[in-house]
Amino acid sequence: MSSVVRLSRRSHARAQPGQDIIHSHEFRSAYQPILSPTHQKLVGYEALVRVSQHDQPVAPISLFEQAAALGQTPELDRHLLHMHLANFAAGDSPVWLFLNINPDTCVHPEASLERLSDHCHRNGIQPDRVVLELVETASEDPEALMVFIHNAKTLGFQIAIDDFGMGDSNFERLWQINPLIVKLDRSLLVNAEKNNRARLLLESLVRMIRESGSLVLLEGIETQEQARIALAAEVDLLQGFLLGKPESITPGVVDKSEARLHDVLLDSDEWSLQDLQNQESYLRLLRFEIMDACHELARGNDFRDACQRLLEQAGVKRCFLLDSNGVQQGNLARAGHDLNRGRFNPLYHSAGARWEHREYFRNALERPQKISSSRPYVGLPDAKRTITLSTSLYTEAGAQVFCVDIHPDEVLSGQMSFPSTL
Repeated sequence: MSSVVRLSRRSHARAQPGQDIIHSHEFRSAYQPILSPTHQKLVGYEALVRVSQHDQPVAPISLFEQAAALGQTPELDRHLLHMHLANFAAGDSPVWLFLNINPDTCVHPEASLERLSDHCHRNGIQPDRVVLELVETASEDPEALMVFIHNAKTLGFQIAIDDFGMGDSNFERLWQINPLIVKLDRSLLVNAEKNNRARLLLESLVRMIRESGSLVLLEGIETQEQARIALAAEVDLLQGFLLGKPESITPGVVDKSEARLHDVLLDSDEWSLQDLQNQESYLRLLRFEIMDACHELARGNDFRDACQRLLEQAGVKRCFLLDSNGVQQGNLARAGHDLNRGRFNPLYHSAGARWEHREYFRNALERPQKISSSRPYVGLPDAKRTITLSTSLYTEAGAQVFCVDIHPDEVLSGQMSFPSTL
């Protein structure tokens, strides 16, 4: 996580005489492991600063705020970057070193990228092993930011976007920057742990970033549940106290962090296996009840009676019947708890509505003798995320399509994954 203070390109105040923030504090480097769950190994470290003054700890954010007020941010950034490089003791290990950097500081003549590159070489570190972490909203001059990024890449540095998903983060700038890695803000993970809709949004965001050509790193992982969320979202890299705290790099750090990753993956596998078994049991029962309802309808039994047991299943909200042209036959058969929906909606009573354009209607016609599952969409009767299962059948009225609306967020804590066909 970045401790960078976001500065305007005109915000560098003149240093006040007699005050030297660097010599009045003690600094040391701490390195937090970054791991790849796919490779099951440690692949990098983020360099972080630990600060004290008169043997009392100082919060890094307070230090940076004080430096900004004194106009000493460029000097402080340069000092910390050089310190982290000098203290980096990973040797020839094939790992990245992540460095937080302020783009506004780097245009300062004494803190140029060229100097940083020279310092890397003096410490035996090639620039392509160094990942510069930027907050893409940190600079008020987007053109200067792009020039900085171009120059950094030219010198061989890798680029990561830090804290993406907070503030004014936007995809247009992300695509322009084209970073190697995007670090998602921890608030996305915290929200995903509390709210299933936020979890779905996190998973969609990860897919979108990966499809745009960047790796995704999720930081701030502190619990097994958060690790399971990260792994389910298929992020590429993991970072957090659960896997390793910021500390000096010692021979035991790699083994300790990779052992913790192994435990996390084992726990996730056990949960995934249990989830799979629960899902298979749910789908078997759901398929049985749908086929039983179809048999009842084929015998000419009352529609509501035929759907009764099906409507008692978890997540099932409504059943309805379409003719071969997609026209709804009669009104909805509704689950008991769906009757008390509480809000007026003129779209709820839908007898005679035409659904021939819907995916679930086409699926039923194209996949006879199968139960098809639609992609999630917002259902018109209640404006909630809905999946419709559909299958074709024959009754005394001819060819028809039987449809079942399900709220997937209410099934197995929202972790239900519906296959294309049951």
